[in-house]
Amino acid sequence: MTSNRHNEGVLDAARACVLAYGVRRTTLTDVARRAGVSRMTIYRRWPDVRSLVADLMTREWVEVVSGLDLSDPVRAIVAGVRGLRAHPLWRKIVEADPELLLPYLLDRRGASHEAVLALLEPAVGGPARARAVLLVAQSFLLSAPTMLDPVTLDDLDAELAALLEAYLG
Repeated sequence: MTSNRHNEGVLDAARACVLAYGVRRTTLTDVARRAGVSRMTIYRRWPDVRSLVADLMTREWVEVVSGLDLSDPVRAIVAGVRGLRAHPLWRKIVEADPELLLPYLLDRRGASHEAVLALLEPAVGGPARARAVLLVAQSFLLSAPTMLDPVTLDDLDAELAALLEAYLG
């Protein structure tokens, strides 16, 4: 079995490759070379680039949200949306490979969703509220850039805060 240290090194290398080339142009050979491990080391844990990138996305998104202070859920959720929106890996995937996100929007929850829900449920009052809040936050994360004329992201983030404040009261 591959050690956690190797896994983190491979994820770091995958992050660098995706930022440099995008997901479609990243190969496991590129990642192995950058991580300084054999391709077989990677294949033991990840069968393909998509599964590797899925684990990378989980690591990166969970890192953003796990650092939030949920004692003020509204402020934390808006900060999480802003943090993800500004995250270099998020930006690269949205710009170069947005289709990678579709299964997580239309077909199934991913590990990142599960981690976010686990953080939100106690902070917002249970599973149904956590899911409703996640759906709203996700729409502001994904679609806010399409709504910028004549408003700004700051304007929309203020509206997100107002919506959440009214809902979570």
